[in-house]
Amino acid sequence: MVFRSLGIAFGLVILLAPAEARAEDDADDVTVSGTRLVETGGSAHVVKDAQLRRFSYDDPHQVLLSVPGVYVRPEDGMGLRPNIGIRGANSDRSKKVTLMEDGVLVGPAPYSAPAAYYFPLIDRMRTVRVVKGPGSILFGPQTVGGAIDLVTREIPTERKGTYDFAAGQYGFNKQHVTYGASDEHAGFLIEGMRLDNSGFKDLDSGGSTGFTRNEWMGKASYNPDPRADVQNEFLLKLGYSDEGSDETYLGLTDADLRATPDRRYRASREDRMDNHRTAIELTHKLRFSPQIDVTTTAYRHDFHRIWRKVNGIRGEDITDVLAHPETPRNAVFRAELTGEADSSDPAHAILIGPNNRQFVSQGVQTQVRVAARTGPIAHHVTYGVRAHYDEIVRKHTQDGFLMRGGELVPDGRVTEVTADNKAMTHALAMWVVDAVTIGPVTVTPGVRIEAIHAAYRDNLTRTHDGATYQVVIPGASAYWALRRDFGILAGVHKGFSPVPPEQARTAPPEESVNYEAGVRFARRNARAEVIAFYNDYSNLTDICTFSSGCDQANLDQQFGGGRARIAGAEVFGETELKLPDGFILPARVAYTYTYTELSSSFASADPQFGQVKRGDELPYVPAHQVSASVGVEKKQVGLNVSGTFVDSMWEHAGHGTAKPGDKTDAYFLLDASAKYRVIEHVELYVNGRNLTNDRYIASRRPFGARPGAPLWVIAGVRGEF
Repeated sequence: MVFRSLGIAFGLVILLAPAEARAEDDADDVTVSGTRLVETGGSAHVVKDAQLRRFSYDDPHQVLLSVPGVYVRPEDGMGLRPNIGIRGANSDRSKKVTLMEDGVLVGPAPYSAPAAYYFPLIDRMRTVRVVKGPGSILFGPQTVGGAIDLVTREIPTERKGTYDFAAGQYGFNKQHVTYGASDEHAGFLIEGMRLDNSGFKDLDSGGSTGFTRNEWMGKASYNPDPRADVQNEFLLKLGYSDEGSDETYLGLTDADLRATPDRRYRASREDRMDNHRTAIELTHKLRFSPQIDVTTTAYRHDFHRIWRKVNGIRGEDITDVLAHPETPRNAVFRAELTGEADSSDPAHAILIGPNNRQFVSQGVQTQVRVAARTGPIAHHVTYGVRAHYDEIVRKHTQDGFLMRGGELVPDGRVTEVTADNKAMTHALAMWVVDAVTIGPVTVTPGVRIEAIHAAYRDNLTRTHDGATYQVVIPGASAYWALRRDFGILAGVHKGFSPVPPEQARTAPPEESVNYEAGVRFARRNARAEVIAFYNDYSNLTDICTFSSGCDQANLDQQFGGGRARIAGAEVFGETELKLPDGFILPARVAYTYTYTELSSSFASADPQFGQVKRGDELPYVPAHQVSASVGVEKKQVGLNVSGTFVDSMWEHAGHGTAKPGDKTDAYFLLDASAKYRVIEHVELYVNGRNLTNDRYIASRRPFGARPGAPLWVIAGVRGEF
C-alpha cells in the first residue's frame, strides 16, 4: 500500500522526455546524457531518415543489422515479431532491450511481460536511435544491453503531404500517406500505412502465409503564446494498429528445408495471429529558457492478441520430432504433421489452440534538462521520474486434432485450459545524470533507481503472490577530445533486467557490470569509431517463451544461467563524400566481433540453454557480423548497394565442433536500391532484397528449421504534395 500511494502521488507530477526530433534536427544535434552524439562518453548510433529511405526496409531486423553490437534472430522472414539483442543480451522477442517510440516505452507490458509481440512498422519511422553503454541508465527498465528509440514523423512547419505506394513479389503492397499543417499556434499530422503480402511460404494444402498490417497515427500541437518568455507547448498523439497474419511456430526438418526452403506443413494451415493496439499520449513541454526545459508525458497503450497455432504433439517433444525425423517413431509423427499419412493413434493428437492475451501499459513520466556553468565547468543535468503500471492477462486453451485425409479433424476430447492468469507491475523509476565538461574532457556520472512491486494471480491453481524490491543502477562515462575531431571514450554501468511477477519473491533479477572503451573520429560528414566492450554477468537469466521453444509447463518462467562473460569489439564508419556535379557518395560500415562464455555447468529446462557445460557459448550470438552499404546519389537519381554477413550461431549453449543441427547457417544478404525523380515531387524507386537468393536456416526456434526470406523485388512511387 505504501508503494502504491507513492506511485499515485508521484504520478501526478512525473516523466521522461520524448525523443521526438524537430524538423531542423540533424545527427549533430542528437544528444545523449546532455552531450552531443559525437562527444558522448558512451556508444550511441543514429540511423537517419536518408538511410532509412534508401532501402525502405519493412523488416526491422534489416535496419538494426546496420548498427554495430546489435544482433537479430530471424523467425518468420518478414520481421513481424523481431528478436533483437544488444551486446550478447538474449535476443528472444527483444525482451532484454528497452524499446521506445518517441521516448515512451512501446512494449505491450515492459515489466510484467517484456516479450515484444508488438513492434511498430519500421518504414513509418523518421529516425532510429540505439543507445548502448552508460547512456542506457536514462531509459530502463532493461539496461543489460541497451535501448532502441523509434522516432516518428514530426508535425510539418507548413501545409504538406507525402505518399509512398509500392508493389512487388509475393503479393507485396504498401500504401503510406501523411498530411499535416501548422501555424505559430497549432499544428496537426495524420499518418496512415497499410502493409501486406500473401507470403513467400507455400502451404502443402494451399492458402495464404502472409499478413496485413495497418497503422494510423495522429498528432496535434498547441502553443498558446509563441512569443511568451516561458514557452508552453501541448502535444496529443493518438495511435491505432491491427494485424492479421497467417503465421506459425511450426517449422520444418532440416532435410525438408534444404529440399524446399519455403514449404509449410499441412498441420499449420489454420495458424493465425490477430491483434490490435490503441495508444494515447499527452505531452507538455515547458521551456523556461534555452538552458532549462521540462517535458511531461502521460500515456496509455492497450494491446490485445490472439494467436491460434500448433503448440505441440500430445505426449511428444515436437522439437525432437523435427530435429531427429530419422528415428522410426519420429518419422511417423513427421508424416502426420505433413499430412502424408493419417494419424495412426488417437494419442498422436496435434495440439492447436489460441494464446489469448490482453496487455495494458500506462504511466506518467517527466524529465528536466538544465544547462549551467560553475566557473570554467559546464553542466548538462538530466533528471527525471516515471510512474508506470503494466499488466498481462493470459487465457490459453488448446484442442487435439488428428490428421485425416490431409485435413485436421477434432479428436473429441474436452478443450484444455493451459493458462489462466494475470501478472501486473507497479514501477517507480528515478534517474539523474550530469555531463560535466572541463576543457576537452566530459565526465558523465549518473544513477537510476527502480522501485518495483510485482504481483501474480493464477486462476488454475488458485494461488497468488507478490513482492516489492528496489535496485540502484549506477553508471559513468568519459570523453576526452584529444583534438576537435578525435577523442577517446570509456564507460561503466550496471546492467539490470526485472524478474517476472510470478517469480518476483523467489528469483533474483538479471545483473551485470558492463564496461566499454574506445576511440572516435567525427566531422560533420564523417564519423568512425572503434569500441571494445566487456559485460560481466553475475546472474544471467532467461524467461521461457513459446518463441524460444519452451513447453506449457515452463512458459514465462525465469531460468538462471549463472555467471557469464561477454566481450567484443565494434567498428563503425559512415560518410557522405561530396563528388563533382552535385553527386554524393554515402557509405556506411559496421562490424562486430563477440566472444561469449558461460562460467558454470548446469541443466536448464529452457531449450535455448539445455545441458550447459562450463565454457559453453551463448545461443544466437554470432562471433562475426558485418554490414556495409555504398552508393552514388544526386537529387534526381541514386543507386545504393548493401551487403550483410552474419556468422553461424549456436541454437543452444555449446562450444567446440558443432554437430548437424547445433548451429544456424551463416548467411550473406546482398540488397540494392535505385531511384529516379521524374518531376519535383514524384520519385520512382526499385528495391531488391537478397539478390543472390541465399537460402539458409535462420533459426530452429520455436519448432523446427525456419528459412530466411528469398529474393524479393519491390517497386514504388513516392513524393510530396
